Formats: sequence, C-alpha cells, structure tokens
Amino acid sequence: MNDTMMSAQSGWRAPFAMIARLGGALLPMDLLLLVQRLAIASVFFLSGRTKVEGWFTLTDSTFELFRTEYALPFAPPVAAAYMATTSEHLFPILLVLGLFSRLSAGALLMMTLTIEIFVYPDAWSTHLSWAGLLLPIIAMGGGKLALDRVLRIP
Repeated sequence: MNDTMMSAQSGWRAPFAMIARLGGALLPMDLLLLVQRLAIASVFFLSGRTKVEGWFTLTDSTFELFRTEYALPFAPPVAAAYMATTSEHLFPILLVLGLFSRLSAGALLMMTLTIEIFVYPDAWSTHLSWAGLLLPIIAMGGGKLALDRVLRIP
C-alpha cells in the first residue's frame, strides 16, 4: 500500500479500508457489511423472540429474568424487560433493511456493553465478537446494499 492510498483514508476508517482493499477481490465491502448486518441482527432478534409469545406478549419468565438474573442497577425490571425486548426486535429489523444502520448498530453496541458490564461480565469473548460485527457498521454505515443509501441517510 502506498502513501497516497493511506493518506486518502481518514484516521479511524483506514484499517477498515485496508481490509476492504485486501478482501475486495473476493468479497466487496458492501457484501461484507450486509453479511455483518444479517449476522448480528439474527443474534439479537432470536434472543428477543425467546422473551415473547405470540406477536409481542412478554412472558412471565421474561419479567422474572429481569427481576433476578438480568437485574440492572439503573432500570426497574419491568421497564428494562420492555426496553430490551423492544430493542431486540426493532434494531435487528432495521439492520436487515439497512435503515438507520449506524443508529441501530450503535444501539445494539450499547446493549452489548450493558450486558457485558452488568449481566454477564465473564462472557466478554462473545460480546467482543458482537462488537466486531457492529463497529464496522457504525464506522461505514450499511453499505450500498442498504436502504440508507437509497434514502441518502448518512
């Protein structure tokens, strides 16, 4: 990689751009971003589906989980159950569509950090893998295969 190519990249985007150039011949970055959006969306959406029955009725076990195992020091259990379950449904759907990709990935990253810090601190390797999927989306957006591009949402 020459100096001109490196200087063309702005600070924090440089590592991602280098990966894109190296892997671009095999998988274009837009396809990689789509795969990342789908992969992380499935993790959170499927987790959200375990907390509801029917269309969107939170189960008694969900409320119990937020009262005991998922107890957060800054949110009442019922409110936390509704906020988390709604987030686990809404943001993955937006990511699949590529709509508000950066916002959605950022929200899921904050949820990941909350889980890591307050719920399962020993599961850092799993949470790090989630962050690894979310950070490029936050940095570069959803890519050309996203509604963000069509609607010109940064």
